[in-house]
Amino acid sequence: MRDPALVEVTGPLAPFADGFRIRLELLGYAREPQVVHLRLMTHLSCWLGERGLDGSALTAPLVAGFVADRRAGGHRTARSARSLRPLLEYLREASAAPQPVREKPADAVEVVLAEYASHLARERGLAAVTIERSTDLVRPFVRARVIGRRVDLETLQCADVTAFMLARSRASSAATVQRTGTALRSFLRFVHLRGMTGSSLVGAVPTAANWKLSGLPKYLTWKQVDLLLASCDRATGIGQRDAAILTLLARLGLRASEVAALRLEDLGWQRGEITVRGKGNRYERLPLPVDVGEVLVAYLKSARLGADGVREVFVGTRAPHHPMTRGAVTQLVARASSRCGLGTIYAHRLRHSAATGMLHAGASLEEIGQVLRHRNALTTAGYAKVDHEGLRALARPWPGEAA
Repeated sequence: MRDPALVEVTGPLAPFADGFRIRLELLGYAREPQVVHLRLMTHLSCWLGERGLDGSALTAPLVAGFVADRRAGGHRTARSARSLRPLLEYLREASAAPQPVREKPADAVEVVLAEYASHLARERGLAAVTIERSTDLVRPFVRARVIGRRVDLETLQCADVTAFMLARSRASSAATVQRTGTALRSFLRFVHLRGMTGSSLVGAVPTAANWKLSGLPKYLTWKQVDLLLASCDRATGIGQRDAAILTLLARLGLRASEVAALRLEDLGWQRGEITVRGKGNRYERLPLPVDVGEVLVAYLKSARLGADGVREVFVGTRAPHHPMTRGAVTQLVARASSRCGLGTIYAHRLRHSAATGMLHAGASLEEIGQVLRHRNALTTAGYAKVDHEGLRALARPWPGEAA
């Protein structure tokens, strides 16, 4: 049976079958996968009916019991709770199943870190990956302050902060120590703001020795960028999507997270602009070059099908068409670079490539900083080291053989 309309759902979930069938179609599922999900709905509905239950009983433990019974019954498909995700999401939106219960933090340390993470998201507007990294870095510091079943921050002293950083410096790289110091200063500001410490101890965090601008930016030449773009098979939907993403990264110098966050309303076709959702919830507009617009139009018209209701520009090619994540964009670049013989590179290398390309084309460091949206001019100054022609004019002539 490959016609979803012929799948009959009986039992307590029957009233929601037509709506779920429409949802699957809107999500871009092909007819056969639709049949699979509807048959799974039939099985779940009958299983609930046999126990005198309905959708309101679909808590996590009950779902786990259904999956276990399905495995024991010898079913070869939908043998995990993940298979039920599209159905459960629909039932929850229809108020036919309870919302998932968020697990409470396991101990006092996680309670403090959860409050800190909430502060970073709400007040600082940081991305989820940045919040996770910051909480991971300060977790050992907070755990060392546990006394009994509580976290003792009231008696925290400058010496405790310094001792923690010195211990980290002996076991970690300079870059990790620097990131730990940044995260710890942020955490200490937070706990002082919440009244958990009597005074601000931010000044007690020693500065890690890690020289800025000590290395050369790694970048691709324009020939290598062209090779990367040529590796995308534009006769396929995946190739058109990948070409559009790589073009945004290489031409506009967007970050992987900014490409993933790009929404349909951010494309200002009439004004010839693109709105970038950058760090710290900042919204900034950039000109939309013609070649970038062309690859975006090709993708939107031919390859972004079946993603109704999703506002993000770039979505997965398999149903359900969820928005692409920062990690998915990064891995896309790695696959493309390996495919065309450039080794494994990641998305940020293309940001460096865009900057050096503009520099070699005659753009000033100030102009490059505006395109890349750098807050600090020192960040852009690092690209001056790859401006060989400009540096040649400053270099003193070699005196020749020593006398």
